[in-house]
Formats: sequence, structure tokens, C-alpha cells
Amino acid sequence: MFIKEIHTEIDIEAKPDVVWNVLEDLSSYPEWNPMVREASGEVRTGNRLSLRYQPDGQKSRIFKPLLIVVIPGCELRWQGQPGFRFLFESEHIYLLKETQNGKTHLDHDMVFWGLFIPPVKKLIDKTVRGPFNDFNKALKHRAEGRYS
Repeated sequence: MFIKEIHTEIDIEAKPDVVWNVLEDLSSYPEWNPMVREASGEVRTGNRLSLRYQPDGQKSRIFKPLLIVVIPGCELRWQGQPGFRFLFESEHIYLLKETQNGKTHLDHDMVFWGLFIPPVKKLIDKTVRGPFNDFNKALKHRAEGRYS
């Protein structure tokens, strides 16, 4: 099986529960999220969300990922099949860790796997890494400015 991982991270001057509240409030995504323009569903393990992924300059795509880990204030993880099972699958991961000064360190990752990974590795990097970094900055701004 072929694997491609994207790792991004950011420090946020807000407590993990504040950052979690921003992540969990799907209805407010259109106000601040530069990557997911619309989101709906209940953030609970086993549920499916509906997400309209449309970073600047990219075509709008609807995903319906399955929530596989929901630990408030700590971890949010979903699995989606943007392509075909076993050929191209993915897992999106948010890990929130409280720092010594009571703030949040966010690890924001995505793991892709499947037989189609080798020919699309560079495309994944080009279309995912930048939007993830933009998302992280927007989440930081939202959590620090509005809720801290």
C-alpha cells in the first residue's frame, strides 16, 4: 500500500476547549474557514459530515467523511474516500495539545493511502498543504480574537 502524509502545525493563544469550540461549530465555517466553505452534521463518532471543500483557486468538491474519533478538546479525526476504495483513501486529523502555558498546539495532518498515490503525490502536496496552512492561520485568528 502506498502512503502520502501531509503534516502542518500551529500554536494558538487559546485553551484547547476554545479551539475545539471553533472546530466543532460547523455552521460558522463560512464566516472564517478558507478551506471548507460549508459544513453540516453533528460532530459525534460514527456520524457523517457534509463538507464543501473549496480553497481559493480550486474547484468546489463535496465530501461526506465518517467521524472515527471525536474527543472534545483533544482530537478530531475523520475518514473519507475522495476517490475509490483501496485505490485512494484518506484520513484527516486534528490533534490539540495543551501547552505548559495553557495554550494550544495544533497538529493538523492528513494521510492518504492506496494504489493511486504514486502518480498524485506532488498534486496532493500542491493542493492540500497550502490550504491546510491557511486553515490553521484562520483557526488561530478565530480562536484568539473572538473567543479568548
